[in-house]
Amino acid sequence: MTLKPTKAPRQPMPEQTPEARVNNFDEVPLGYSPEAAITEASRCLQCKKPACVAGCPVAVDIPGFIALVRDGKFAEAARRIKQTNVLPAVCGRVCPQEDQCEVLCVLGKKGEPVAVGRLERFVADWEREHGLMEKPQLPEPTGKKVAIVGSGPAGLTAAAELARMGHEVTIFEALHDMGGVLVYGIPEFRLPKKILRVEIEALQDLGVKLQTSAVIGKLDTIQDLLNDEGFDAVFVGTGAGLPTFMGIPGENLLGVYSANEFLTRSNLMRAYEFGESDTPIARGKRVMVVGGGNVAMDAARTARRLGAEKVILSYRRSRTEMPARNEEIHHAEEEGIEFHLLTAPVEFLGDETGRLRAATIQKMELGEPDSSGRRRPVPMEGSEYEEPIDVAVIAIGAGANPLIKDTTPGLDTNKWGYIVTDEATGATSIPGVYAGGDIVTGSATVILAMGAGRTAATAIDDYLKG
Repeated sequence: MTLKPTKAPRQPMPEQTPEARVNNFDEVPLGYSPEAAITEASRCLQCKKPACVAGCPVAVDIPGFIALVRDGKFAEAARRIKQTNVLPAVCGRVCPQEDQCEVLCVLGKKGEPVAVGRLERFVADWEREHGLMEKPQLPEPTGKKVAIVGSGPAGLTAAAELARMGHEVTIFEALHDMGGVLVYGIPEFRLPKKILRVEIEALQDLGVKLQTSAVIGKLDTIQDLLNDEGFDAVFVGTGAGLPTFMGIPGENLLGVYSANEFLTRSNLMRAYEFGESDTPIARGKRVMVVGGGNVAMDAARTARRLGAEKVILSYRRSRTEMPARNEEIHHAEEEGIEFHLLTAPVEFLGDETGRLRAATIQKMELGEPDSSGRRRPVPMEGSEYEEPIDVAVIAIGAGANPLIKDTTPGLDTNKWGYIVTDEATGATSIPGVYAGGDIVTGSATVILAMGAGRTAATAIDDYLKG
């Protein structure tokens, strides 16, 4: 019997109150109950030509898994997702569904779309919490070896797909923990490390080997992996983790951080575990975060939890142009982050000991659109004022780390240092070497990086068979 969709409203997800969560690093949204998940899944129209699937970079069977949720088959729904998405518990938390699958939902034309991301999170959590994660059936080994450089979303996805194809896969991670930007860039209150750990352990069930503290370009080069270490192909998924600064006076003062360093100290090195971790981090009383993306929101909300009495987010455009997810902006506002829009620091000021004491801020107005399609911020002459702060975090984007480029002769890169690839396959200028994710596109989303890893894995499989 085919059930008719319900006309129930989109189901809200319970959350910690703002007053409680600013004092801890626990996850903010608390997840659906089974009843809420079934009600939400029952809203799906089960379109014959589902536009939502076209919006998913890894082509999850969205109507298929939602129908299983509607029928109370939660573990089966999780397995349906995992046919194309190896990190459902991660994607359900951090992917911008509102700009991808959900924006194409038919229900969204006159109301609110189905909460695809919340349902994805629910079924992944249900499967894990009830001990229903199945050991995968491994295919016959092909005898081929593939090296994955970087354990972010692109690398993890490529590794899983290649292992499913029967290849011997080893991931090389430069840092001391697996996960790339998922572990060092995204705060605990958005993506708990224990959840990411379970997803990575599932890779080991596929036979994937993990090597941490392995800096490719220093330990071995790409050519070493191919010529001396016996690998038949290499996938590069090293991300875009090179800090970007503004180039204004005073950025070398004590108390001025890149977002990369600030979040890495807090996330990967657990500086938020006061009294338990030895990692130092500046816990300022008056903190300014510069930027308007998700990383800026993460930094501002982290600073608030680290005990800041006042956190200012300085963004040079208006709220309309802000690239962060609506949910992250909403949570930041609830937590008391002050949005100083149409402003930008032009100088950081220090005291006699070289420590940050203030920023000189200039007001902006919006001019004509620039190459990004957003209206260009234009400085207003004579609008400068001084803002007392003791910590500043620069979150205006990141660049490509040059290590792979500088140690890999013949690897084509563009003028920004990103690796040039064939868009359809991820193939680079070197036979047997593929790349994907932020090291190709620049900073983008987790799910787009995963899509690139999946595309490259298919191409690598074809190459190894060829």
